[in-house]
Amino acid sequence: MMRFLRDQGLAIVMFGIFAVTLVGLVFAGWDSFNRDRAMVGEAEVTLTAYVASPDFGEAIFENWESEFLQMGAYVLLTAFLFSRGSAESRDPDHPGPQVEDLGPAGKRRKVPWPVRRGGLALTIYEHSLTIALFAFFLVSFVLHAVMGAGAYSRELVQEGGRAIGTLDYLGTSRFWFESLQNWQSEFLSVGALIVLSIFLRERRSPESKPVAATDAQTGA
Repeated sequence: MMRFLRDQGLAIVMFGIFAVTLVGLVFAGWDSFNRDRAMVGEAEVTLTAYVASPDFGEAIFENWESEFLQMGAYVLLTAFLFSRGSAESRDPDHPGPQVEDLGPAGKRRKVPWPVRRGGLALTIYEHSLTIALFAFFLVSFVLHAVMGAGAYSRELVQEGGRAIGTLDYLGTSRFWFESLQNWQSEFLSVGALIVLSIFLRERRSPESKPVAATDAQTGA
């Protein structure tokens, strides 16, 4: 057990922080939602009803959408583009092990089975990280649109209008405002990390170059 905690401590702590902040989001959002309802003379809803509401789903998925877009784009772009001196970039003069010849590796027993099998399985596996991240983005994007349409329709009905469908909601400025306000911040943070890792250090972090490394050294 202790070995598992040591080996997977980073993932455990990250998902632990996620769980704690998600619980905080639920209760804070529930209180804010009921306060808004009280202001227009509507009855409060239970915690269960709030979590099942499109308002909560919209708040969740519009953020997940931007995170997975950012990470998917980052993984894909770092396969082709460089930023000399950054710990987040491959060295443009030395492609590194990510583009190694898979011939010898395919004969080893402990390599992943798609490498041994080759063909289509290997082609998919070579890009599986990007595929998975963009799949999570697509699911989150669709759920954001569906939940957002529900929340927006509720507001329209309250104001005497009529509900709209998901496709109609995709054409509203509100949907794109919700998406783009998150997207821009995600790409800003990644860009800042790429540039700052050229000049700044964090000892022992794989996201940083060694403390004694020159600013021109590229990659961790």
